[in-house]
Amino acid sequence: MTSNQSRARLVILISGRGSNMRSIIDAISKNEIKASIAAVISNRPDAAGLISAQEAGIEAISLDHKAYDSRESFDKALAKKIDEFKPDFVILAGFMRILTANFVEHYNGKLLNIHPSLLPKYKGLDTHQRAIDAGEHEHGASVHFVTAELDDGPVIMQAKVPVMQDDTAETLAQRVLAQEHSLYPAAIKKLLTK
Repeated sequence: MTSNQSRARLVILISGRGSNMRSIIDAISKNEIKASIAAVISNRPDAAGLISAQEAGIEAISLDHKAYDSRESFDKALAKKIDEFKPDFVILAGFMRILTANFVEHYNGKLLNIHPSLLPKYKGLDTHQRAIDAGEHEHGASVHFVTAELDDGPVIMQAKVPVMQDDTAETLAQRVLAQEHSLYPAAIKKLLTK
């Protein structure tokens, strides 16, 4: 999509500590990804990831979803803010909001998410416990394009981890998250070198 000479512009959306955001920042600083982060936006003013973004010299913006009377009005304001930065891709990194169809359509082909399961298995929440309960032998994470259907867009890349006999949802989640931190930058790099 972009040549090695030009850098893709990313806007990252977070809701919490932003550990996947941090892994993307690190990959960019090591020149593993030819991109720049134009802004980090959180729907939660107290998100720890906003501080991490500021410390990395990235514009960090809080857009509190509670200040809006509907999902539609928040998504409209969010899209307006994102568009100010003219991103090539919008990266959901622990952004805990279900997005409206209009928002998703606006960024069709440019909106990425990371989900803690091997999609199409275990869409939605509690993926680790559900994988254990189903007796899965492997679990993992998927980076995918976002479509209007929850956790349903085309998968770009996946990372797998074994499910151990003594795993709890917490121990499995930790192993999956460790994989996410290398998977998300790798998937972005793959997109940018197509």
